[in-house]
Amino acid sequence: MQVRLEKSWQNQLASQFEAPYFKELTHFVRQEYEQFTCYPLAKDIFNALDTTPFDSTRVVILGQDPYHGDGQAHGLSFSVPDGVAHPPSLINIFKELEVDTGKPYPKSGSLVPWAKQGVLLLNATLSVRAGQAGSHQKKGWEQFTDAIIAALSENKTGIVFMLWGNYAKKKGKYIDRSKHLVLEAGHPSPLSANRGLWFGNTHFSQANAYLKQQKSQAVIW
Repeated sequence: MQVRLEKSWQNQLASQFEAPYFKELTHFVRQEYEQFTCYPLAKDIFNALDTTPFDSTRVVILGQDPYHGDGQAHGLSFSVPDGVAHPPSLINIFKELEVDTGKPYPKSGSLVPWAKQGVLLLNATLSVRAGQAGSHQKKGWEQFTDAIIAALSENKTGIVFMLWGNYAKKKGKYIDRSKHLVLEAGHPSPLSANRGLWFGNTHFSQANAYLKQQKSQAVIW
């Protein structure tokens, strides 16, 4: 796993790449990809950071780990490539978006247009073994993504952090809420959404209202 990141992230995270935990993580991930089918493709592991530079990040949507089905994960949390059927969590995200903003339900499940507007679509764990949810957790990815959240919180102001589900909410301890907006809700998966913990959160309209207050452009969701 070679780490060649977009330059502004490379600068922010340079110390992580030299840390012992990251070297152990790199060894683990390399072995997993050699021995098993893993997602996303190795070239897409850092896709979220490469698509949304540190300097451009205005919103963070935090997921848990990548989709573990064939052809779904491409390195952006909750997103799937064009033409791929929408997973249940993404369906519920789009349903909430439709009610909250009035935007018609999208045909494509790709969230690349969001990412290119400064929406960092970050998973807490950046890889997974095929068919085995959570299989790459507690190997070091969480420490790396903690560092990403901390760097954003410390070195920027006026970011909207959307923390969906208990796993994401734990990352909230790294965010300075005096200079950023933290929006929390249940996870958009059917298990959580059907218990009334997701729908009606209005995070998309809240985010844009806050960005406008910060003299930043609204996101075209």
